[in-house]
Amino acid sequence: MCGIAGELSLNGTTPVDPSVLARMGEALAHRGPDGEGGFRAGPVGLAFRRLALVDVERGAQPVRSEDGRVVAIVNGELYDHAAHRDALRARGHTFASGSDAEVVVHLYEEHGPAFVERLRGMWALALWDMGEQRLLLARDPFGIKPLVYAQDRRRLAFASEAKALLARGDVGRGVDPLALGDYLACNAVLTPRTMWAEIRRLAPGHLLLAGPRQAPRLVCYARPAPGRSPGLRRGTTQQLAAELRARLRDSVTAHLMGDVPVGVLLSGGVDSGGLCALAAEQAGPGLPTFTVGFEQRSFDERHRARLVARRYATAHTEVVVTAADAADHLLAAAAFLDEPRGDATEVPYRLAARAAAGDVKAVLSGEGGDELFAGYPTYTADHLGPLPARLAAFVAPAVARLARSSDARLSLEFRLHRLARGAGLDALGRHHAWKELLGAEERSALLGRGAHAPDLPPAAYAARWAQTTGAPLVARLQDVDVGTFLADDLLLQTDRSGMAHGLEIRVPYLDRVVAELALALPTGKKLRGLETKRVLRAALAPLLPAAIVRGPKQGFVSPAAAWLRGPLLPLAREALSPATLARQGFLAPAPVQALLARHCAREEDLSRPLWALLAFGLWVDAHGARPAAEPDARPSVTSAQPVAS
Repeated sequence: MCGIAGELSLNGTTPVDPSVLARMGEALAHRGPDGEGGFRAGPVGLAFRRLALVDVERGAQPVRSEDGRVVAIVNGELYDHAAHRDALRARGHTFASGSDAEVVVHLYEEHGPAFVERLRGMWALALWDMGEQRLLLARDPFGIKPLVYAQDRRRLAFASEAKALLARGDVGRGVDPLALGDYLACNAVLTPRTMWAEIRRLAPGHLLLAGPRQAPRLVCYARPAPGRSPGLRRGTTQQLAAELRARLRDSVTAHLMGDVPVGVLLSGGVDSGGLCALAAEQAGPGLPTFTVGFEQRSFDERHRARLVARRYATAHTEVVVTAADAADHLLAAAAFLDEPRGDATEVPYRLAARAAAGDVKAVLSGEGGDELFAGYPTYTADHLGPLPARLAAFVAPAVARLARSSDARLSLEFRLHRLARGAGLDALGRHHAWKELLGAEERSALLGRGAHAPDLPPAAYAARWAQTTGAPLVARLQDVDVGTFLADDLLLQTDRSGMAHGLEIRVPYLDRVVAELALALPTGKKLRGLETKRVLRAALAPLLPAAIVRGPKQGFVSPAAAWLRGPLLPLAREALSPATLARQGFLAPAPVQALLARHCAREEDLSRPLWALLAFGLWVDAHGARPAAEPDARPSVTSAQPVAS
């Protein structure tokens, strides 16, 4: 829901330019096609674009306290706003609308900055306290909704998307070389960096507090983390499954909140299938559901999604993605996205969002289910220890000699090469090696020998890992994924794909009611042998066809290998040509050409790094990005703890 932006004069004397504020708001028009609003007073200016979902008639923003002293703009949904409203009214507060956003200003009046700890939902917000002359920026604990900012000695500017900051005219378009290094390692830019040298991302569960002539400071107010023994949950699988089913039902009920129709993005997996089943319990027949499929059979899950759609008599829509769609959307995404998206799943996700936006304004989606309940096959390998990596290192060369690279989904050759990367590494290194885009030597060759090439694993992974000492091994690796892959990759895709079409995508698995139990589960309740998500499957078994509950995880994967050996090859050759790469000035042409040649010769499936390089190159030209000499040219905010009122 919505887009927010604004500016604070840090010196207290530089006025906010209304034309600059207007440009920032206009850059976010796609996030809020239903209305706009603004506020400007003294050193602060706020801009807002609205996607109307709750109290459609009266829910305009900015929202204000009764005396007008506190002003806020909110992007997202607060699922417990009705309970907060009742409690606040009992304390004498009055409300001008039924909007969930309006509870923010009154909670702040009661609790100060610590009010964020009380919110249940997905949100990013900005609040200005005129009396204290304090700007507060905040983001939900999992980072479902985005918020970025740019700071110099004169001003602090912020927005839902970087494109609003770039629209100002005083934020440079230099690419952070450290961010590019992370992108080539992880297929994502890790918080707090963005691909832009002068723009930073507010971390999940953090506040940024600032005021005129006050140094901005960061505060961590929430850090979802795995439980430690002996505090993990006890009980049988069925007991825990029954509790989880009740918590999921509560979450889905909350996420169906709104005054507009809500649908479900339905894949062939257990996560989205469970959401569909629980939503259909309340919506009844005709619940809108949307599925994406492919012409290539090994990637297509439409037949599995139909099993759930038929069981619950949903109003089901299917979209088939072709190579022509991929080419069109690669170019469209490069122009639209303010940071490169290096995963080929961006194409089907955007098409699914576009289809859903034609019928509804909000949908439920299954992001977070794999990270919280251990759904990826890598967690099984993590649990088994170093043996799979050692075996893969022994077998992979023989397979590579005997078999050419396949275009099939996650072929044996691809899996073995990925597992072999982790041979000889510790647990965190092995886990990252499966997902690693390009190795350190490959990155050094692409960027130049003196360039930044993050270690394996990246520093952000190691820092996150160090925070969970004492928790079970698999839970610690899940936590790394929650704080990096989920927050900086999947959830950014979810937000951008939906907002590109004025569609809000809600993620019930990341509700605190569900996450609280998931983070307290012992490893044996998540994994056993090759079975993943044990408790989640048991919880949803009464609601779903057996083929969905017991079937193997297929995953949301695009046939990028075939596309890049066929219909998309001319585009790749043009965008990754030596002349183009030399003109852009980021990547050495020779190693890129070598990757493309090896992939086309079927020596190895290199579609993941090639897609990321292609997406980056198209993005550079679409946005006029250029190399930046200094990655840390801006003043940095300071850190502080805890949240104070």
